[in-house]
Formats: sequence, C-alpha cells, structure tokens
Amino acid sequence: MKNKTKNRKYATTDEAEKIKALLARHKFRFSKSMGQNFLINPEIPERIADSARLARDTHVLEIGPGIGALTAELCRRAGFVTAVELDTALLPILEETLQKCENYEIVRGDAMKLGIRELMTRRGETRLAACSNLPYNITAPAIAAMLEAGVFESITIMVQREAARRVCALPGTPDYGAFTVFINYHADAEALFDVPPESFMPAPKVTSSVVRLTPHAPPPEIEDADFFFRVVRAAFAQRRKTLVNALVSGGFGLPKDAAADMLTAEGIDVLARGETLGIPEFAALARRIADF
Repeated sequence: MKNKTKNRKYATTDEAEKIKALLARHKFRFSKSMGQNFLINPEIPERIADSARLARDTHVLEIGPGIGALTAELCRRAGFVTAVELDTALLPILEETLQKCENYEIVRGDAMKLGIRELMTRRGETRLAACSNLPYNITAPAIAAMLEAGVFESITIMVQREAARRVCALPGTPDYGAFTVFINYHADAEALFDVPPESFMPAPKVTSSVVRLTPHAPPPEIEDADFFFRVVRAAFAQRRKTLVNALVSGGFGLPKDAAADMLTAEGIDVLARGETLGIPEFAALARRIADF
C-alpha cells in the first residue's frame, strides 16, 4: 500500500512537470476570471470518466475542457465528445494533447450563451450525457443550463465541495436551499468522491467533489413550475424568517393568518422555516397559494 501511494505521488509530480512544459511551450497564462484549475493527477480524469458510465454510442458534452485531460478519457469511452471552450489560448494546446483522439469537436464559445439542446442534438445521437470539470465561476448556471436542456441521461461534474453539498443536501440541513430544490425537481443527485487541491494546477484553496446527476421527469404533483419556484424562492429569500413570514413578504398578497392556516392545513409547523420542506410540501403550498 505504501508503494502504491508513493508511486501515485511521483506520477502526479511527473505529470505536473509535463503540464508546466506544455503550458510554457504555448506561452499560456492562467485566467482567474475563467476559474481555470487544470488536473495534474492522471487518476482523477479516469475516475471521473468511469463515474459517468458512458457507452460507445454516447455523445458527451464537456464544458471547459482546459488542457484536455478529461476530454481524452471521455474520448476513450464515448462515441463522440463535444467540448466547449471559451479561452482561445487553449485551442492549440488541445490540438496537441488530443492529437491521438478522433471522435471529438472543440466548440469555441461561451457555454452559457450556446443552445445546449441544439448543440447536442444536431448530430442525431439519442444517447446524450454531460461530464465536466466545471469552472468554479459558472457552477450553478452551468448545472441549470444542462438540466433545463432536458436531453441528458446523466450529468457528471466536478465542482467545489461546498457547491456539491448544496446540490446533494437533504431538507433540514444547513446546505439545503432553493438551488437544492431546483436540483431535486430535475434529477437525483449523488456525491461520488472528493478531490484534494494538490490534484490541480494551480492548486485551489478548496477541496473539490464529483457529483452525478440522473435527470428524471418533473414531479407530477407540481402543476405550475414557474409558480412553484416562485414560492420556493420566497421561502429561502431570508432564511432566518419563519415560513409564515417569508410567504407574507413574498409578494403573494397573503395575510399572516392565511399563511399560517395554509401551513396548518398541510401539517406543517407554523414556526417552520423553508429549509425543512421537501418538494411535496412546497408543491402543496404552491397550490394553496395559487388558489387563494
């Protein structure tokens, strides 16, 4: 076991030196605004790609391929990879690192401004997945865009551990919030494994986590998704407020006694806060408020 750990350490060091030389050849400079942290431990891209459970007929979306460490592993497992990269300085680097791969395309642009559904369905494949080491600065909008595209069998992502905890949180826990409810509306979330800072270049100040989302159909008890999420946002707008007070100030025109009666009718404590409710409870409240 000791030798195995030691070999992993040296492999990571060797890989780091190779990456430094690669970046130096291309005179690349890291961009803090783009949240760039490249993997230098070769085991991590392999684990992430394995966790995505890809098939040879799967078309995979990768947002932010960086220098292509994960991209190469995805190409080995999937039928085709579409990688979206905003930083044009990385394009010649990707051309070098992916020279042995043929089943991929680099799309230049901002993933948040592209139509993900259109991008992924244009080739005609029916099995679609997403797998990315997401840039930290676009974590929430990128996850939302992929889920709302409604085309993926699975979404496997590496994000900051703090973000992963919000994605996978349970009702009643400190990390549970409106974004968690959004995730639960669209998918089942599973935390897979952590990745330490020293696995990256430059090393971030936080630990990262890999999460797998498995999209499902919207919960049948939700009749109006827009209004449902309006209620959810109101419940979490001021976390210290009780749910009664949050709903009263949520712009629904509810007097306090009416809000309290709605909670009581659904078997919810009038002193409860939004973070204690799951989707069924929020859906029931949304129906009552809509009928008020």
